[in-house]
Amino acid sequence: MHGAKYRHAASACDVVVVNSRFTADDVAATLGIERERIHVAYPGVDGAFTPDGPRVEGEYVLAVGTLEPRKNLEGAIDAAQRAGVELRVVGSRGWGGVEARGRGVTWLGYPPDGELPRLYRGAAAFVYPSRFEGFGIPVLEAMACGTPCVVSSHPSLDEACGDAAVRVDPDDPAAIAEGIDRARAERDDLVRRGLEHARGFTWVENGRVHLAAWEAAR
Repeated sequence: MHGAKYRHAASACDVVVVNSRFTADDVAATLGIERERIHVAYPGVDGAFTPDGPRVEGEYVLAVGTLEPRKNLEGAIDAAQRAGVELRVVGSRGWGGVEARGRGVTWLGYPPDGELPRLYRGAAAFVYPSRFEGFGIPVLEAMACGTPCVVSSHPSLDEACGDAAVRVDPDDPAAIAEGIDRARAERDDLVRRGLEHARGFTWVENGRVHLAAWEAAR
């Protein structure tokens, strides 16, 4: 289904809008779409994600993502156990037999919208060891809530992270655990840089890019 959809877009669409430069390059290489037809409209951060407001109590690190192999939840679980801290997991059940369970693991399912900012704010660190992303919006959400982030070093996450996250090898649980320790130790600096980075992503700017792309195609 998706293959047919993408082949049709490649042959028929005057404008293709994607959510990152990484995805733009991937689309150009995979589908053969001319780079000038592709426009990057970064996602914005919802206004609910701020450092001010109620927070969930407890000493824990947070992971957010659908339970599927690409998200590398097993790496986050292993790392949290090595670091000796509880891991709370937000995400709906996906595919591939991935389970959010183990020593020190609490699966929260998919909480109401108002609960997620509270979970970000309360976390000692946010852990996102994904092996591949289109962009990685939970990273920005965590930063906007004032939470230090430990994020996969895969280049698909470079734009979401900027220079405001601890980057780690997603296939090395020991490195992820060290990243958690570093994020907790360098919390103040990471929070400052994260808040500054997240402020650059707004839905107003996203809309401007869409309008400019459509105007260019006229």
